[in-house]
Amino acid sequence: MAMWGGRFGSGTDKDMQDFSESISFDKRLYKYDIQGSKAHAAMLAAQGIIPQTTAQKIIEGLEIVQKNIESGDFTFCAELEDIHMHIEKALTEAIGEDGARVHTARSRNDQVALDIRLYLRDEISLISNMIRDFQRAMLSQCEANPETIMPGFTHLQHAQPVLFAHHLLAYIEMFERDLGRLADCRKRLNLMPLGSGAIAGTTLPVNRETVCKLLNFDGITQNSMDAVADRDFAIELVAALAVFAMHVSRLSEDLILWCSQEFDFIEFDDAFTTGSSLMPQKKNPDVAELSRGKTARIYGDLTALLTLCKGLPLTYNRDLQEDKEPLFDAIDTVIKILKVYPPMIASMKIHPQRMLEAASDPSLMATDLADELVKLGMPFRTAHHRVGSLVKWCHDHGKGLNRLTLEEMRITIPEALDFFLELFDPAVSIAKREITGATGFKTVRSRIDYWLETLE
Repeated sequence: MAMWGGRFGSGTDKDMQDFSESISFDKRLYKYDIQGSKAHAAMLAAQGIIPQTTAQKIIEGLEIVQKNIESGDFTFCAELEDIHMHIEKALTEAIGEDGARVHTARSRNDQVALDIRLYLRDEISLISNMIRDFQRAMLSQCEANPETIMPGFTHLQHAQPVLFAHHLLAYIEMFERDLGRLADCRKRLNLMPLGSGAIAGTTLPVNRETVCKLLNFDGITQNSMDAVADRDFAIELVAALAVFAMHVSRLSEDLILWCSQEFDFIEFDDAFTTGSSLMPQKKNPDVAELSRGKTARIYGDLTALLTLCKGLPLTYNRDLQEDKEPLFDAIDTVIKILKVYPPMIASMKIHPQRMLEAASDPSLMATDLADELVKLGMPFRTAHHRVGSLVKWCHDHGKGLNRLTLEEMRITIPEALDFFLELFDPAVSIAKREITGATGFKTVRSRIDYWLETLE
Protein backbone atom coordinates (compact mmCIF):
# COMPACT_ATOMS: atom_id res chain seq x y z
CA MET A 1 0.00 0.00 0.00
CA ALA A 2 1.26 3.48 -0.86
CA MET A 3 2.21 5.82 1.99
CA TRP A 4 -0.88 7.88 1.19
CA GLY A 5 -3.08 4.77 0.81
CA GLY A 6 -5.11 4.86 4.03
CA ARG A 7 -8.09 6.32 2.20
CA PHE A 8 -8.06 3.60 -0.45
CA GLY A 9 -9.43 0.07 -0.40
CA SER A 10 -7.28 -1.37 -3.16
CA GLY A 11 -3.90 -0.87 -4.79
CA THR A 12 -3.09 1.23 -7.82
CA ASP A 13 -3.32 -0.22 -11.32
CA LYS A 14 0.12 -1.12 -12.73
CA ASP A 15 -0.32 1.02 -15.84
CA MET A 16 -1.49 3.87 -13.61
CA GLN A 17 1.72 3.54 -11.60
CA ASP A 18 3.83 3.70 -14.72
CA PHE A 19 1.81 6.63 -16.01
CA SER A 20 2.06 8.70 -12.85
CA GLU A 21 5.59 7.96 -11.62
CA SER A 22 8.22 10.69 -11.69
CA ILE A 23 11.14 8.82 -10.13
CA SER A 24 12.59 8.14 -13.57
CA PHE A 25 13.51 11.82 -13.81
CA ASP A 26 13.18 13.42 -10.36
CA LYS A 27 15.71 11.06 -8.77
CA ARG A 28 18.35 13.66 -9.61
CA LEU A 29 16.86 15.72 -6.77
CA TYR A 30 17.85 13.16 -4.13
CA LYS A 31 20.57 15.15 -2.37
CA TYR A 32 18.38 18.25 -2.23
CA ASP A 33 15.49 16.26 -0.82
CA ILE A 34 17.85 14.90 1.83
CA GLN A 35 19.34 18.34 2.49
CA GLY A 36 15.87 19.80 3.02
CA SER A 37 14.78 16.90 5.19
CA LYS A 38 17.79 17.30 7.48
CA ALA A 39 17.03 20.96 8.03
CA HIS A 40 13.35 20.17 8.54
CA ALA A 41 14.13 17.51 11.15
CA ALA A 42 16.51 19.85 12.99
CA MET A 43 13.78 22.51 13.10
CA LEU A 44 11.14 20.03 14.34
CA ALA A 45 13.42 19.11 17.22
CA ALA A 46 14.29 22.72 18.04
CA GLN A 47 10.56 23.48 18.23
CA GLY A 48 9.86 20.49 20.48
CA ILE A 49 7.65 18.85 17.85
CA ILE A 50 9.83 15.73 17.83
CA PRO A 51 12.51 14.65 20.33
CA GLN A 52 16.08 15.74 19.69
CA THR A 53 17.20 12.11 19.72
CA THR A 54 14.67 11.31 17.00
CA ALA A 55 15.88 14.20 14.86
CA GLN A 56 19.46 12.98 15.22
CA LYS A 57 18.43 9.47 14.18
CA ILE A 58 16.63 10.93 11.16
CA ILE A 59 19.66 12.98 10.14
CA GLU A 60 22.02 10.02 10.51
CA GLY A 61 19.58 7.78 8.64
CA LEU A 62 19.32 10.28 5.79
CA GLU A 63 23.11 10.26 5.49
CA ILE A 64 23.02 6.47 5.16
CA VAL A 65 20.35 6.75 2.45
CA GLN A 66 22.44 9.31 0.55
CA LYS A 67 25.52 7.07 0.69
CA ASN A 68 23.49 4.14 -0.62
CA ILE A 69 22.15 6.20 -3.53
CA GLU A 70 25.56 7.56 -4.44
CA SER A 71 27.21 4.14 -4.24
CA GLY A 72 24.59 2.66 -6.56
CA ASP A 73 23.28 0.38 -3.82
CA PHE A 74 19.74 1.68 -4.07
CA THR A 75 16.69 0.45 -5.95
CA PHE A 76 14.28 2.86 -7.62
CA CYS A 77 10.81 1.60 -8.51
CA ALA A 78 7.65 3.07 -10.03
CA GLU A 79 5.50 1.92 -7.11
CA LEU A 80 7.05 4.56 -4.86
CA GLU A 81 6.26 7.29 -7.41
CA ASP A 82 8.85 9.95 -6.65
CA ILE A 83 12.12 10.73 -4.93
CA HIS A 84 10.37 11.91 -1.75
CA MET A 85 8.64 8.57 -1.21
CA HIS A 86 11.81 6.63 -1.99
CA ILE A 87 13.88 8.50 0.56
CA GLU A 88 11.21 8.39 3.27
CA LYS A 89 10.73 4.64 2.83
CA ALA A 90 14.47 3.99 2.80
CA LEU A 91 14.83 6.14 5.91
CA THR A 92 12.12 4.21 7.74
CA GLU A 93 13.75 0.91 6.77
CA ALA A 94 17.09 2.23 8.08
CA ILE A 95 15.98 3.62 11.47
CA GLY A 96 12.53 2.17 12.09
CA GLU A 97 9.26 3.99 12.71
CA ASP A 98 11.02 7.19 13.75
CA GLY A 99 11.69 7.66 10.04
CA ALA A 100 7.97 8.30 9.53
CA ARG A 101 8.26 11.44 11.67
CA VAL A 102 10.31 13.24 9.02
CA HIS A 103 7.16 14.17 7.10
CA THR A 104 5.63 15.93 10.10
CA ALA A 105 4.32 19.42 9.20
CA ARG A 106 5.07 19.22 5.50
CA SER A 107 3.53 18.03 2.25
CA ARG A 108 5.12 16.77 -0.92
CA ASN A 109 3.77 20.02 -2.41
CA ASP A 110 6.04 22.29 -0.40
CA GLN A 111 8.77 19.62 -0.28
CA VAL A 112 9.20 19.51 -4.05
CA ALA A 113 9.02 23.30 -4.25
CA LEU A 114 11.96 23.36 -1.84
CA ASP A 115 13.93 20.66 -3.63
CA ILE A 116 13.70 22.34 -7.02
CA ARG A 117 14.84 25.68 -5.63
CA LEU A 118 17.82 24.08 -3.90
CA TYR A 119 18.69 22.21 -7.10
CA LEU A 120 18.39 25.28 -9.31
CA ARG A 121 20.65 27.33 -7.07
CA ASP A 122 23.46 24.88 -7.75
CA GLU A 123 22.70 24.60 -11.45
CA ILE A 124 22.67 28.37 -11.87
CA SER A 125 26.08 28.57 -10.19
CA LEU A 126 27.44 25.82 -12.43
CA ILE A 127 26.08 27.32 -15.64
CA SER A 128 27.25 30.81 -14.67
CA ASN A 129 30.79 29.54 -14.11
CA MET A 130 30.71 27.75 -17.46
CA ILE A 131 29.53 30.90 -19.24
CA ARG A 132 32.48 32.70 -17.65
CA ASP A 133 34.75 30.06 -19.21
CA PHE A 134 33.02 30.70 -22.54
CA GLN A 135 33.80 34.40 -22.20
CA ARG A 136 37.43 33.58 -21.41
CA ALA A 137 37.69 31.42 -24.53
CA MET A 138 36.29 34.25 -26.65
CA LEU A 139 38.65 36.69 -24.98
CA SER A 140 41.66 34.47 -25.69
CA GLN A 141 40.95 34.90 -29.41
CA CYS A 142 40.53 38.66 -28.97
CA GLU A 143 43.86 38.88 -27.16
CA ALA A 144 45.59 36.79 -29.83
CA ASN A 145 44.11 38.87 -32.67
CA PRO A 146 43.70 42.43 -31.32
CA GLU A 147 44.28 44.21 -34.65
CA THR A 148 42.87 41.70 -37.15
CA ILE A 149 40.54 43.54 -39.52
CA MET A 150 37.45 41.99 -41.05
CA PRO A 151 34.33 43.25 -42.84
CA GLY A 152 31.39 43.96 -40.59
CA PHE A 153 28.01 42.90 -41.94
CA THR A 154 24.52 44.33 -42.07
CA HIS A 155 21.81 42.48 -43.99
CA LEU A 156 24.54 39.83 -44.46
CA GLN A 157 26.31 42.23 -46.82
CA HIS A 158 29.68 43.90 -46.34
CA ALA A 159 29.05 47.10 -44.40
CA GLN A 160 32.14 48.69 -42.79
CA PRO A 161 35.53 47.45 -41.59
CA VAL A 162 35.63 46.29 -37.98
CA LEU A 163 38.12 44.52 -35.79
CA PHE A 164 37.64 40.77 -35.44
CA ALA A 165 38.13 41.25 -31.70
CA HIS A 166 35.33 43.83 -31.67
CA HIS A 167 33.00 41.26 -33.23
CA LEU A 168 33.86 38.63 -30.61
CA LEU A 169 33.61 41.18 -27.80
CA ALA A 170 29.99 41.73 -28.84
CA TYR A 171 29.25 38.15 -27.78
CA ILE A 172 31.14 38.59 -24.52
CA GLU A 173 28.78 41.50 -23.81
CA MET A 174 25.77 39.32 -24.66
CA PHE A 175 26.97 36.58 -22.34
CA GLU A 176 27.43 39.15 -19.58
CA ARG A 177 23.75 40.05 -19.91
CA ASP A 178 22.94 36.35 -19.75
CA LEU A 179 24.85 36.13 -16.48
CA GLY A 180 22.87 39.09 -15.19
CA ARG A 181 19.60 37.35 -16.03
CA LEU A 182 20.72 34.20 -14.24
CA ALA A 183 21.73 36.23 -11.18
CA ASP A 184 18.36 38.00 -11.16
CA CYS A 185 16.57 34.68 -11.47
CA ARG A 186 18.53 33.29 -8.53
CA LYS A 187 17.44 36.20 -6.36
CA ARG A 188 13.77 35.51 -7.03
CA LEU A 189 13.98 31.75 -6.56
CA ASN A 190 16.04 31.97 -3.37
CA LEU A 191 13.01 32.08 -1.07
CA MET A 192 12.22 29.18 1.24
CA PRO A 193 8.76 27.58 0.65
CA LEU A 194 8.82 24.76 3.23
CA GLY A 195 6.14 25.20 5.87
CA SER A 196 3.48 26.03 3.31
CA GLY A 197 2.15 22.49 3.59
CA ALA A 198 -0.24 21.28 0.93
CA ILE A 199 -1.98 24.66 0.61
CA ALA A 200 -2.67 26.36 3.94
CA GLY A 201 0.41 25.99 6.11
CA THR A 202 0.30 23.88 9.27
CA THR A 203 -1.22 24.03 12.75
CA LEU A 204 2.02 22.73 14.26
CA PRO A 205 4.39 25.36 15.78
CA VAL A 206 7.09 25.20 13.12
CA ASN A 207 9.76 27.87 12.74
CA ARG A 208 10.22 28.57 9.05
CA GLU A 209 12.96 31.11 9.77
CA THR A 210 15.13 28.35 11.25
CA VAL A 211 14.88 26.24 8.09
CA CYS A 212 15.48 29.34 5.98
CA LYS A 213 18.72 30.03 7.84
CA LEU A 214 19.90 26.41 7.80
CA LEU A 215 19.45 26.22 4.03
CA ASN A 216 20.93 29.67 3.28
CA PHE A 217 17.85 31.19 1.68
CA ASP A 218 17.47 34.95 1.50
CA GLY A 219 13.94 34.91 2.85
CA ILE A 220 10.67 33.04 3.22
CA THR A 221 7.69 32.81 0.89
CA GLN A 222 4.80 34.87 2.24
CA ASN A 223 1.76 33.07 0.84
CA SER A 224 1.35 29.31 1.24
CA MET A 225 -0.91 29.02 -1.81
CA ASP A 226 1.50 30.85 -4.04
CA ALA A 227 4.48 28.93 -2.65
CA VAL A 228 3.21 25.50 -3.68
CA ALA A 229 1.77 26.64 -7.03
CA ASP A 230 4.61 28.91 -8.13
CA ARG A 231 6.83 27.80 -10.99
CA ASP A 232 7.74 31.31 -12.14
CA PHE A 233 11.34 30.72 -11.11
CA ALA A 234 11.58 27.64 -13.35
CA ILE A 235 10.02 29.47 -16.27
CA GLU A 236 12.28 32.45 -15.71
CA LEU A 237 15.37 30.27 -15.62
CA VAL A 238 14.48 28.44 -18.84
CA ALA A 239 13.67 31.80 -20.45
CA ALA A 240 17.14 33.03 -19.47
CA LEU A 241 18.66 29.84 -20.86
CA ALA A 242 16.67 30.30 -24.07
CA VAL A 243 18.09 33.81 -24.50
CA PHE A 244 21.59 32.46 -23.87
CA ALA A 245 20.99 29.70 -26.42
CA MET A 246 19.79 32.31 -28.90
CA HIS A 247 23.08 34.16 -28.47
CA VAL A 248 25.01 30.94 -29.01
CA SER A 249 22.90 30.23 -32.09
CA ARG A 250 23.72 33.65 -33.55
CA LEU A 251 27.40 33.05 -32.88
CA SER A 252 27.04 29.63 -34.51
CA GLU A 253 25.59 31.18 -37.63
CA ASP A 254 28.52 33.60 -37.84
CA LEU A 255 31.04 30.81 -37.41
CA ILE A 256 29.32 28.50 -39.88
CA LEU A 257 29.51 31.23 -42.51
CA TRP A 258 33.08 32.16 -41.64
CA CYS A 259 34.39 28.61 -42.00
CA SER A 260 32.79 28.14 -45.42
CA GLN A 261 34.97 28.27 -48.53
CA GLU A 262 33.23 31.49 -49.60
CA PHE A 263 34.44 33.27 -46.45
CA ASP A 264 37.45 31.22 -45.28
CA PHE A 265 37.91 33.47 -42.23
CA ILE A 266 38.40 30.63 -39.70
CA GLU A 267 39.09 26.93 -39.42
CA PHE A 268 37.95 24.62 -36.63
CA ASP A 269 40.22 22.09 -35.00
CA ASP A 270 39.61 18.52 -36.16
CA ALA A 271 38.52 17.58 -32.62
CA PHE A 272 35.35 19.67 -33.01
CA THR A 273 34.33 18.69 -36.54
CA THR A 274 33.20 15.59 -38.40
CA GLY A 275 33.36 14.42 -41.99
CA SER A 276 30.83 13.25 -44.51
CA SER A 277 29.89 9.59 -44.92
CA LEU A 278 29.98 10.15 -48.68
CA MET A 279 32.27 13.10 -49.50
CA PRO A 280 35.87 12.56 -48.36
CA GLN A 281 36.80 16.25 -48.52
CA LYS A 282 34.17 17.52 -46.08
CA LYS A 283 34.92 19.03 -42.67
CA ASN A 284 31.68 20.01 -41.02
CA PRO A 285 31.16 22.54 -38.16
CA ASP A 286 29.06 20.15 -36.07
CA VAL A 287 29.34 21.91 -32.72
CA ALA A 288 28.04 25.16 -34.17
CA GLU A 289 25.29 23.44 -36.16
CA LEU A 290 24.13 21.24 -33.29
CA SER A 291 24.13 24.20 -30.90
CA ARG A 292 22.02 26.15 -33.37
CA GLY A 293 19.66 23.18 -33.54
CA LYS A 294 19.55 22.61 -29.78
CA THR A 295 18.44 26.20 -29.33
CA ALA A 296 15.11 25.17 -30.85
CA ARG A 297 14.90 22.38 -28.29
CA ILE A 298 15.36 24.84 -25.42
CA TYR A 299 12.67 27.08 -26.91
CA GLY A 300 10.42 24.01 -26.85
CA ASP A 301 11.18 23.48 -23.16
CA LEU A 302 10.20 27.08 -22.42
CA THR A 303 6.99 26.78 -24.42
CA ALA A 304 6.14 23.55 -22.59
CA LEU A 305 6.53 25.21 -19.17
CA LEU A 306 4.51 28.27 -20.14
CA THR A 307 1.75 26.12 -21.60
CA LEU A 308 1.81 23.81 -18.59
CA CYS A 309 1.14 26.67 -16.17
CA LYS A 310 -1.16 28.89 -18.21
CA GLY A 311 -4.46 27.26 -17.24
CA LEU A 312 -3.79 25.93 -13.75
CA PRO A 313 -6.08 27.06 -10.93
CA LEU A 314 -4.56 27.56 -7.51
CA THR A 315 -2.99 25.75 -5.93
CA TYR A 316 -1.04 22.56 -6.58
CA ASN A 317 -2.17 20.35 -9.44
CA ARG A 318 -0.56 17.10 -10.54
CA ASP A 319 0.13 18.75 -13.88
CA LEU A 320 3.09 20.42 -12.16
CA GLN A 321 4.89 17.09 -12.09
CA GLU A 322 5.45 17.79 -15.79
CA ASP A 323 7.59 20.83 -15.00
CA LYS A 324 10.72 18.81 -14.33
CA GLU A 325 11.47 17.16 -17.65
CA PRO A 326 11.54 20.39 -19.72
CA LEU A 327 13.38 22.15 -16.89
CA PHE A 328 15.99 19.41 -16.61
CA ASP A 329 16.27 19.13 -20.39
CA ALA A 330 16.96 22.85 -20.84
CA ILE A 331 19.64 22.75 -18.13
CA ASP A 332 21.24 19.57 -19.50
CA THR A 333 21.24 20.91 -23.05
CA VAL A 334 22.90 24.19 -22.08
CA ILE A 335 25.54 22.35 -20.05
CA LYS A 336 26.29 20.09 -23.02
CA ILE A 337 26.77 23.15 -25.24
CA LEU A 338 29.00 24.79 -22.65
CA LYS A 339 31.23 21.72 -22.39
CA VAL A 340 32.20 21.74 -26.07
CA TYR A 341 31.83 25.31 -27.30
CA PRO A 342 34.57 27.10 -25.28
CA PRO A 343 37.36 24.64 -26.21
CA MET A 344 36.22 24.81 -29.82
CA ILE A 345 36.53 28.60 -29.75
CA ALA A 346 39.90 28.52 -27.98
CA SER A 347 41.35 26.12 -30.56
CA MET A 348 39.88 27.91 -33.59
CA LYS A 349 42.41 29.02 -36.24
CA ILE A 350 42.03 32.54 -37.63
CA HIS A 351 42.90 33.63 -41.19
CA PRO A 352 43.78 37.33 -40.76
CA GLN A 353 44.92 37.92 -44.34
CA ARG A 354 41.71 36.54 -45.80
CA MET A 355 39.69 38.75 -43.44
CA LEU A 356 41.70 41.82 -44.41
CA GLU A 357 41.25 41.10 -48.11
CA ALA A 358 37.50 40.95 -47.64
CA ALA A 359 37.54 44.19 -45.63
CA SER A 360 39.63 46.05 -48.22
CA ASP A 361 36.80 46.66 -50.68
CA PRO A 362 36.95 50.48 -50.90
CA SER A 363 33.16 50.78 -50.95
CA LEU A 364 33.20 49.78 -47.26
CA MET A 365 34.74 53.19 -46.55
CA ALA A 366 32.03 55.17 -48.38
CA THR A 367 30.58 56.38 -45.09
CA ASP A 368 34.01 57.72 -44.10
CA LEU A 369 33.94 59.90 -47.21
CA ALA A 370 30.48 61.21 -46.28
CA ASP A 371 31.74 61.96 -42.76
CA GLU A 372 34.59 64.08 -44.17
CA LEU A 373 32.06 66.13 -46.12
CA VAL A 374 30.07 66.64 -42.93
CA LYS A 375 33.24 67.92 -41.26
CA LEU A 376 33.46 70.51 -44.04
CA GLY A 377 29.99 71.74 -43.09
CA MET A 378 27.79 69.80 -45.52
CA PRO A 379 24.45 68.41 -44.21
CA PHE A 380 24.73 64.65 -43.83
CA ARG A 381 21.82 63.89 -46.17
CA THR A 382 23.49 65.93 -48.89
CA ALA A 383 26.82 64.21 -48.25
CA HIS A 384 25.12 60.81 -48.30
CA HIS A 385 23.54 61.60 -51.68
CA ARG A 386 26.82 62.89 -53.17
CA VAL A 387 28.75 59.80 -52.09
CA GLY A 388 25.96 57.51 -53.24
CA SER A 389 26.12 59.15 -56.66
CA LEU A 390 29.89 58.62 -56.69
CA VAL A 391 29.46 54.92 -55.86
CA LYS A 392 26.99 54.60 -58.75
CA TRP A 393 29.41 56.36 -61.11
CA CYS A 394 32.16 53.96 -60.11
CA HIS A 395 29.85 50.97 -60.58
CA ASP A 396 28.76 52.19 -64.01
CA HIS A 397 32.37 52.79 -65.09
CA GLY A 398 33.84 49.65 -63.53
CA LYS A 399 36.20 51.57 -61.31
CA GLY A 400 36.94 51.19 -57.59
CA LEU A 401 36.67 54.15 -55.23
CA ASN A 402 40.34 53.75 -54.40
CA ARG A 403 41.32 54.08 -58.07
CA LEU A 404 39.63 57.44 -58.70
CA THR A 405 41.46 60.61 -59.62
CA LEU A 406 40.51 63.80 -57.84
CA GLU A 407 38.89 65.07 -61.04
CA GLU A 408 36.74 61.95 -61.29
CA MET A 409 35.67 62.25 -57.67
CA ARG A 410 34.71 65.89 -58.24
CA ILE A 411 32.22 64.86 -60.94
CA THR A 412 29.73 64.09 -58.16
CA ILE A 413 31.56 65.70 -55.20
CA PRO A 414 32.82 69.13 -56.29
CA GLU A 415 34.04 69.77 -52.72
CA ALA A 416 36.44 66.81 -52.76
CA LEU A 417 39.96 67.49 -51.41
CA ASP A 418 43.22 65.71 -52.13
CA PHE A 419 43.25 63.68 -48.91
CA PHE A 420 39.83 62.19 -49.77
CA LEU A 421 41.70 59.81 -52.07
CA GLU A 422 43.46 58.33 -49.02
CA LEU A 423 40.31 57.37 -47.11
CA PHE A 424 39.91 53.89 -48.59
CA ASP A 425 42.25 51.97 -46.29
CA PRO A 426 40.38 49.82 -43.72
CA ALA A 427 43.08 50.40 -41.08
CA VAL A 428 42.71 54.19 -41.51
CA SER A 429 38.93 53.81 -41.18
CA ILE A 430 39.22 51.82 -37.97
CA ALA A 431 41.83 54.13 -36.47
CA LYS A 432 39.39 57.05 -36.70
CA ARG A 433 36.73 55.28 -34.61
CA GLU A 434 38.03 55.93 -31.12
CA ILE A 435 34.79 56.71 -29.32
CA THR A 436 33.41 54.61 -26.49
CA GLY A 437 31.96 51.38 -27.81
CA ALA A 438 33.37 51.73 -31.32
CA THR A 439 35.82 49.53 -33.22
CA GLY A 440 38.94 51.73 -32.96
CA PHE A 441 42.24 50.01 -32.22
CA LYS A 442 42.75 51.78 -28.88
CA THR A 443 39.11 51.44 -27.83
CA VAL A 444 39.04 47.71 -28.52
CA ARG A 445 42.40 47.21 -26.79
CA SER A 446 40.98 49.01 -23.76
CA ARG A 447 37.93 46.77 -23.74
CA ILE A 448 40.08 43.64 -24.04
CA ASP A 449 42.07 44.85 -21.03
CA TYR A 450 38.83 45.49 -19.12
CA TRP A 451 37.63 41.95 -19.74
CA LEU A 452 41.02 40.48 -18.91
CA GLU A 453 40.79 42.13 -15.50
CA THR A 454 37.12 41.26 -15.03
CA LEU A 455 37.52 37.60 -15.95
CA GLU A 456 40.83 37.10 -14.15
